[in-house]
Amino acid sequence: MADNLNLQGNYGFQYARNVVIRNSHLDSKDALWGAENVTVYDSVINGEYMGWHSKNLRLVNCTVRGTQPLCYCTNLIMENCIMEDADLSFEYSEVDAEIVSDIISVKNPKSGRIRAREIGEVIIDQHCISPGKCDISTDATVCA
Repeated sequence: MADNLNLQGNYGFQYARNVVIRNSHLDSKDALWGAENVTVYDSVINGEYMGWHSKNLRLVNCTVRGTQPLCYCTNLIMENCIMEDADLSFEYSEVDAEIVSDIISVKNPKSGRIRAREIGEVIIDQHCISPGKCDISTDATVCA
């Protein structure tokens, strides 16, 4: 368990297994890459490519910042999270996300559900693995 950690450096918690992180600030490119069975509470995570290829990653009351976060995830859960400057999010991910802020863009999610205050752009292109298998909605309306 990590509590009140201030991490600055790339690849933080890469390939971590069975970890709980609380009240921390991770400023790390590729943070949580390939992590498995990791839960993060009340923390800020800055950096591009955060959480790629993770399994059973759960973020609760967290702020996520950076480009292309949370792509290629299996069983990603986000509860009451904020996404700032987060674009091209959730590509090829199995996700259940409750976002209490806006998201710049969501690209080709694999399955699950994404709810946000507002989503600037939903990108579903010819490379989408399973179009229509992810319910995407905002506070105002259903996006896709």
